[in-house]
Amino acid sequence: MTGRRTAVVSGGTRGLGLALSLRLARLGHHVYALYRGDKAAADEAAAAGRGRIEPVRLDVARPEQVRAGCERILAAGGAPEVLVNNAGVNRDRPFLDLGDEDWEEVLAVNLSGPFRLTRALAPAMLAAGGGTVVNVGATTAIRPRANGANYCAAKAGLLQLTKCLALELAPTVRVNALIPGFTDTPEVVERYRLDDPGRRAEILRTIPAGRIGTPQDVADALEFLVTATSGYVTGQQIIVDGGNFMG
Repeated sequence: MTGRRTAVVSGGTRGLGLALSLRLARLGHHVYALYRGDKAAADEAAAAGRGRIEPVRLDVARPEQVRAGCERILAAGGAPEVLVNNAGVNRDRPFLDLGDEDWEEVLAVNLSGPFRLTRALAPAMLAAGGGTVVNVGATTAIRPRANGANYCAAKAGLLQLTKCLALELAPTVRVNALIPGFTDTPEVVERYRLDDPGRRAEILRTIPAGRIGTPQDVADALEFLVTATSGYVTGQQIIVDGGNFMG
């Protein structure tokens, strides 16, 4: 054990995950940023982190990789203070066209991944006397959409998993869900065609704040959830979407 303050962020080398990794690095953590396969993005993340972001290749859908990777992280950095379950994948299809692989991959990454990572790291966090888990969810866990039954079901399960873990790991480890709305990342821009001025204007009309969110907006909420200012907050879902969804 090195005695460093450490954090683990799945899907932590690109898009929103990179912004979350960078924020934790700025807060003084050594961040183990998990990624599945994009080595170039991982190298860029490491450079952006200036020594505080250490990419770790690990597919959260593979139990043996989660087990081995977490053992290496614990041996190198000790119990993490923060775990952010951010890795996610979409395989959108109309329900009647969803294949078994479409269903199983999305649940493996979006729901089983957080389960396995938390199960692997929580014992060390409990033994160390504290920690925070943040699960990155989606408003489609609450408000369904067409062509995403697999994704919506996985994210809905993640919200319930958050509450169960908050109960079982209390009072030592706090567990919350962070739910971004429309956020200006390459994946969201492409997915929702936000580069089309007409489509962007249509979406903006649904957001009381009058703008698309930024990764920094979400990172601000993460900072709240992992610091002492939220010490009495657990089992909650924090929606960061400018008021687009009010559930």
